[in-house]
Amino acid sequence: MVVDELPEATQREAKLQRQIDGLRSQVTELHKTREEANPELSSEFKRLKEKLNEHSKQLEQSAEKLNQLESENLNLRDKNQALNTASNKKRRLRAQVCPMPTLETPNSGTGVNLPPTASGGDTSTHEKAKDAQTYDVEDIESDS
Repeated sequence: MVVDELPEATQREAKLQRQIDGLRSQVTELHKTREEANPELSSEFKRLKEKLNEHSKQLEQSAEKLNQLESENLNLRDKNQALNTASNKKRRLRAQVCPMPTLETPNSGTGVNLPPTASGGDTSTHEKAKDAQTYDVEDIESDS
């Protein structure tokens, strides 16, 4: 696999690791050269090397955590996409449909007693609500 094909985070990790390795070798070479001239540098070198090792471990842990979070992120994106797709397919409204009033008129001659009407010639609101049925209807406007 070519380095350019690696994910950006992996490329960054590789670059940082190369820098750390380069710094380690530089520090080692400096230590060898200066240790002969100044023995006090030996203790300083050990301290810096321990600190460098600590930072390397932290970098490895951060890289592992980053990979884990990227994986979780991809899984959550897939789930979110699936939920959005399902939601778009099943988008529905609950609509209440009142029954249609009788088509008979007082002059129709059937002799049927019509229900009393409220002012405005409409049956009472209570009667409508009692006879109303609820249906699921598709939300056609939201699809456009």
